[in-house]
Formats: sequence, C-alpha cells, structure tokens
Amino acid sequence: MAPQPKLLKFLNVLSVLLVAVGYYLSIFYAPTEKVMGNVQKVFYFHVATAWVGMLGFILAAAFAVFYLKSKDMKWDSYGLAAVEISLVFFFITIILGSIWARPAWGTWWTWEPRLTTAAILELIYLAYLLLRQGIEDPEQRARFGAVYTLLGGLSVPLTLVSIRLFRTIHPVVVGGGGSEKMGMTDTMVFVMLYSIVAFSVVFVNLYWHRIRLGQYTEKIEQLKLRINQ
Repeated sequence: MAPQPKLLKFLNVLSVLLVAVGYYLSIFYAPTEKVMGNVQKVFYFHVATAWVGMLGFILAAAFAVFYLKSKDMKWDSYGLAAVEISLVFFFITIILGSIWARPAWGTWWTWEPRLTTAAILELIYLAYLLLRQGIEDPEQRARFGAVYTLLGGLSVPLTLVSIRLFRTIHPVVVGGGGSEKMGMTDTMVFVMLYSIVAFSVVFVNLYWHRIRLGQYTEKIEQLKLRINQ
C-alpha cells in the first residue's frame, strides 16, 4: 500500500484536534440550557453527525448520476464509500438523540416523525450494503447501486423537513414550526457551527482513507476476475 500523502497525514492530526476542541467548547464554553440542563450539550455533536451523515447520502446520489452517465466504475466506488461512512455517522446521531431524549422526553425512543424517518433512512442504506453483497458482477452491482442510492436519496429531504410537515416534539433548531422551538444564544450557535465544521473535516479525512482502501479492493477484484477467466 502506498504511503499516505502529507495532506492526509495533516488531516489525521487536524481531525483529532478539531474534535477535541469541539468537546471542550460544548462541555465548558457553551452555556448550560435552562430547561434541559447538561444533557443538552449532546446537541452539538448530535447536529454535527446528522449533518455529516446526510451529506454522505446526498453525495452518493450525486455520484450515482455521474456513474449512470459515464459508466465509470470510480463513481460507484465513491458512492459506496460515502454511504458506508454516513451510515456510521447517522447511527451515532440516533444514539446521541436517544441519550438526549431520555431525560428530555422521559423515554429513550418514541415513534415521532423525525425519529421514525431517521430510523427508516438508516435502514434504507443498511439494506443497500446488504443487497450489494448478493451481486457478483461489478457492472451490474454498480448499476443497481446507482439506481438504489438515487431513490434512497429521496428520503434525506423527507427526514429534514419532517418536523415542519408533521406535528412533532422534536426541537426545531432554525426557524419556527413544530411543537417545540429551540432558542439558542450566540455562543450556542457558534459551538454548533464549529462542531459542524469539525465533523465535516473528519468526514473528508475518513472519506479519503476509504477511497484509498476502495482502490486497493478494486485492484484485488480485477485480479480475481482475470484469474477466473
């Protein structure tokens, strides 16, 4: 395996530092919310991981369009990498949301619109990975993956707007709507935006690593096909 580029090594260190600073800001710098107390501090990582999770799913849909137009297998590899990383981040989002919900709502989980659509979104892309495993032909697998991620991508905006379309107890971070609004101080907004930027850098770092791994996996698969021929 080729050595890591210097920029990637820099991103490795930068990602750790940004997350560490984000942790400090959320725990010690951001003020304690009057109603929910300290558990509200989960919010900053909850929103950031949700942003990164949805970002990857949207990227996968865009790469699907590129693949269907060009038939270039690299776009399938890029889309797969985006989905795998976003699945992890979005799962973390759901876990953090449950930790937040327990003291705030008195339950770990409730089937309200935002939580329900988020769970469905996670299952849609988990099924995508499982179904890909059953297709041996690379081109057929890539074509299936492209169509699937395009259709699956429709669930992303639905999850985003669910708290505005339906009656929900989930807080609305920006603007009005829903049964609960979340008023934030300027400091809270700053920490939230910082966390989003920090986790975006983490996403880029992990995505680069996953692309490198995918390139080597693709080479191994091509060698296997040549041997079988």
